Amino acid sequence: MADTKYIFVTGGVVSSLGKGIIAASLGKLLQARGYKVTIQKFDPYINVDPGTLNPYEHGECYVTVDGHEADLDLGHYERFLNIQTAKGNNITTGRIYQNVIQKERRGDYLGKTVQVIPHITDEIKRNVKSLGVKSKFDFVITEIGGTVGDIESTPFLEAVRQLRWELGRNCFCLHLTYVPYIAAAGEVKTKPTQHSVKELQSLGIQPDMLVLRTDRNLNKDILDKVALFCNVEQGAVMQSVDVSTIYEVPVMMQKQGMDEVVLRKMNMPVEGNANLDAWKAFLQKRKDARKEVCIKLVGKYAELPDAYKSINEALSQAAIYNDRKLKLDLCHSEKITEENVEETLKDADGIVIAPGFGQRGIEGKYLALGYARKNDIPTFGICLGMQCMVIEYARSILNIPEANSSEFDPKAADKVIDLMEEQKHITNMGASMRLGAYDCVIKKGSLAYKAYGKTKVSERHRHRYEFNNLYKDRFEAGGMKCTGINPDSELVEVVEVPHLRWYLGTQFHPEYNSTVISPNPLFMSFMQAAAELHDASKK
Repeated sequence: MADTKYIFVTGGVVSSLGKGIIAASLGKLLQARGYKVTIQKFDPYINVDPGTLNPYEHGECYVTVDGHEADLDLGHYERFLNIQTAKGNNITTGRIYQNVIQKERRGDYLGKTVQVIPHITDEIKRNVKSLGVKSKFDFVITEIGGTVGDIESTPFLEAVRQLRWELGRNCFCLHLTYVPYIAAAGEVKTKPTQHSVKELQSLGIQPDMLVLRTDRNLNKDILDKVALFCNVEQGAVMQSVDVSTIYEVPVMMQKQGMDEVVLRKMNMPVEGNANLDAWKAFLQKRKDARKEVCIKLVGKYAELPDAYKSINEALSQAAIYNDRKLKLDLCHSEKITEENVEETLKDADGIVIAPGFGQRGIEGKYLALGYARKNDIPTFGICLGMQCMVIEYARSILNIPEANSSEFDPKAADKVIDLMEEQKHITNMGASMRLGAYDCVIKKGSLAYKAYGKTKVSERHRHRYEFNNLYKDRFEAGGMKCTGINPDSELVEVVEVPHLRWYLGTQFHPEYNSTVISPNPLFMSFMQAAAELHDASKK
């Protein structure tokens, strides 16, 4: 293709309608037609990135391969498209203003008054176009966070308005809105959608396609009515009905011809259909699964599933490929006590000790690990979860009662987990951890090696503390093996206890590297062990 095509996804009426899923689904359809596609997210908040945001504010903080802390929607993009994202795929208002202010301080604007228009909008447009220019993508899909009418989103929407004129047929706007059902009236109402589109039109943007989020099927009369009142052609009004899994959305959109409408409106050939055979095979496996597998995820944000979004999805993918229905139970680590730990975990086929920061809920994780170890339940510790594995093992098996992490007790006698050397003089919290993809050399014959099938892997990190190598020999002698090592820093990446069924911890986050088409090998191995325990317990 000579020119990159740019698609903008906006939302109206209410937030959390699923713009990211619609954007990823459209990207999947175009990719399945052979096009090179990427997706970016513009977040209107003033934080430079979500790295310092509380999970209660923003759910999971996703990490890209180049070490950028990003919005959780980038996880959806990667899982759907089986691609890797980078810093350029997630832009915030804070970063836009930071870039503009830095340019002003350098004198790049030659003493001119710096304004929202053109300087802020030009910086937004530069970030949109740079993805297409640098990597020569056929399509760049840009999701605008928030809803139309939000003050914070106004500069982004103004940039979209300008790009519509500059790009011509190479620009496409998709607007996602909500069509509620009013029980008292016994009918769905399109007025919120009409008002949302009018708000968008008032900003100078006419949508090329509407996607109506709804909890029930809308008849053709409703779709035609929306098309008429919103100046959108009839065939370009789609509906996104609630489905049992987000992975059904691309198929649902394909049945309505979403990709065909986009290609036709962008003056591109419409030939054949998107090849979703592998995707549909995955959905069929999910449908055919009969046996359950119960996984307990132990963490301090148990009431907030989005805090562990990538882990939840990686577990779901691994369960499906192991022909299982996932029964995922989020257990609040702060509520686990010696009295209730058995009752909480007794029906677990597998236990995941979640990542996180801070001491809240740590004691519950230790109790869960002790129960899992004593009862030989497949157990997967991730990042902080791996560090908790090390501390619990040191206290219970290696007879190091004062074992701790310097994160929890800087004066601990035995800091089996300690602050990384390069972290000791850092004061700014943002983007200052060990972030992004690093190599890990896997020991042959280990559980990790059997999972990956190779001795060298690359996985993503997000941490400040590490296994203290001064204790490595004691752990090795005591039965906890260090089977994954970073070749440059000697950082211990993987620990496991070989005499147990499946007891493994990773300093890295393998969930960031798990997609629908390519599930992460460690999650696959863990799920297989959990499924085997489930079957054995039923005999």
